[in-house]
Amino acid sequence: MGKLDGKIALVTGGSSGIGLAAAKQFVGEGAYVFITGRREPELASAVKEIGNNVTGVGGDVSNHADLDRLFGQIQREKGRLDVLFANAGVARYAPLGKISEELYDSIFDINVKGLLFTVQKALPLMPDGASIILNASIVGSKGFPANSVYSATKAAVRSFARTWTTELKDRRIRVNAVSPGPIDTPGLNELLASSETGQQRAKMIAATVPLGRLGRPDEIAKAVAFLASDDSSYVTGIELFVDGGVAQV
Repeated sequence: MGKLDGKIALVTGGSSGIGLAAAKQFVGEGAYVFITGRREPELASAVKEIGNNVTGVGGDVSNHADLDRLFGQIQREKGRLDVLFANAGVARYAPLGKISEELYDSIFDINVKGLLFTVQKALPLMPDGASIILNASIVGSKGFPANSVYSATKAAVRSFARTWTTELKDRRIRVNAVSPGPIDTPGLNELLASSETGQQRAKMIAATVPLGRLGRPDEIAKAVAFLASDDSSYVTGIELFVDGGVAQV
């Protein structure tokens, strides 16, 4: 018996990294999982890697039509949604003075607008007692240079967990945020390699993690599965740091 036996779950941004690891963890705990992704080849590869009890739905969380199509498919095929892991997000670096409107819009559209409307459009499918997990980040609590826009989006995600906890309390829907530290994912590796700022950040990260290493996607996935399951039945509104101690010392 798995902790999520019989549950229907959705993981946005589920084609790689933390999202893919969470989808695998959910399936391993007995759930049927829908995953989304913007890149069809990576999404198809993720579905193949997970193997069973999974459906991939292509789309962009910042696009309302894509979200409507996603939740329409979940409603037709399963009729409900017990667990939502709003994980889709992007990160880009730019120091103050060099922040473009395009960079601002691109990050806020996915990390804030996309997450908000993902949750709002999911609610009609979610039964009382369901679980929502939002992927925040330690950057919402830390003042890393060249990170102000991305950090602001993750601070907004943390705020959503608080306000939605109170708004959904009558339905007993629990809303929690997980805040990863530096995690060894393809996205992080691409970001760090893409600019001189990123390469400097890589050296800084290695020197500041108390546990002395990057985290693994499966370590975040296990924390997310805890928040999704009845093991956390008296836990709501929290920010669960899984960060090797970076934001704690």
